Amino acid sequence: MSSAWLLPEHLADVLPAQARRIEELRRQLLDLARSYGCELVVPPLLEHLDSLLSGHGEAQDLRTFKLVDQLSGRSLGVRADMTPQVARIDAHLLNRRGVTRLCYCGPVVHTRPSSPLASREPLQFGVEVYGHAGLEADLEVIELALDAFDAVGLSLPLLDLGDARPLQALLAGAPKAEGEAVRAALSVRDPVALRAASTGLAAEQAQALLCLLELDGGPEVIALARERLPDSALLRASLADLEWLLEHLQRMHPRLRISLDLAALVGNDYYTGVCFSAFLAGQPQALMRGGRYDEVGAAFGRRRPAAGFSLDLKALVEAVPFEGLRAAIRAPWGEEAALRQKVRSLRQQGETVVCVLPGHEDEGEEYACDRELVLQDGQWSVRAL
Repeated sequence: MSSAWLLPEHLADVLPAQARRIEELRRQLLDLARSYGCELVVPPLLEHLDSLLSGHGEAQDLRTFKLVDQLSGRSLGVRADMTPQVARIDAHLLNRRGVTRLCYCGPVVHTRPSSPLASREPLQFGVEVYGHAGLEADLEVIELALDAFDAVGLSLPLLDLGDARPLQALLAGAPKAEGEAVRAALSVRDPVALRAASTGLAAEQAQALLCLLELDGGPEVIALARERLPDSALLRASLADLEWLLEHLQRMHPRLRISLDLAALVGNDYYTGVCFSAFLAGQPQALMRGGRYDEVGAAFGRRRPAAGFSLDLKALVEAVPFEGLRAAIRAPWGEEAALRQKVRSLRQQGETVVCVLPGHEDEGEEYACDRELVLQDGQWSVRAL
């Protein structure tokens, strides 16, 4: 018999120090998003399954927990990604004609972890910009993403740029099963599996798919792609967009390291254009993913241009340097009106005041008390410890 206090695999309680750090980052990122004009939305944790999975492929279906609603008898899903929910809000509840900028932060739940050390309950923060098809929206989203790193005290990441359209062009006309097999092989960058998945395709298509694995590097990738991949309108648009973004990002962020990877699949199947991942030095897993997904609202009857990004706050907090326990003021417990008023006044000024309850004077606290409230000459005042 298992212990009642054990949790399922890849799920964990968030303890006080970690929870405080996560909450501080959440507020910083939401304030940053608001400075760009983003409005906060809070979608529900559960939705009807057909709505939650609208427009998604098998991968999203497999990582979604399912249950039956005891009120209606319909199948419900626990959200595994908030982007489709925000697209539904934009399409039906807001229904605006112009640009809409939305942000959100809340838990999502996965049937399986995305990596061996990942949580199955990420705390997803994200930003979505709807209503503008131009690259200006893509650039704004990437700018906000880079500002998020700076806001939480991290250095500029390695930005890995890709695009969904070269692969779309190469798989045009391919059977669905073969397309999924090709994507699976590309996701693990396995040339042997890719050759096997491409056996039913034309020789030119199969060779071009293998070329995708080699189109990974610096700005030279764009010229190599024009030279080595079959020409198409989708490919030309993709490479022109990447070139434009690369030029603007290099001009605005000269120290930003940028790589191009035309075989990169950033984790969701709804991307329709430029996509990106952000990595910190020495870390194999991306801290942030995003891109353009113009079809995400089509399932709700309103196709809108859309670009955005998301990240897991639980993973982000692990990368942010720990600044130590929060400074606080230690105060004695007492019923004296002057003492209680002084404690209240300090808290209203934004200070953390920890009252030591009777009999617990020697116990430690989460907060590093560097000052104390003492009675001097009939007045309660703060002094350094």
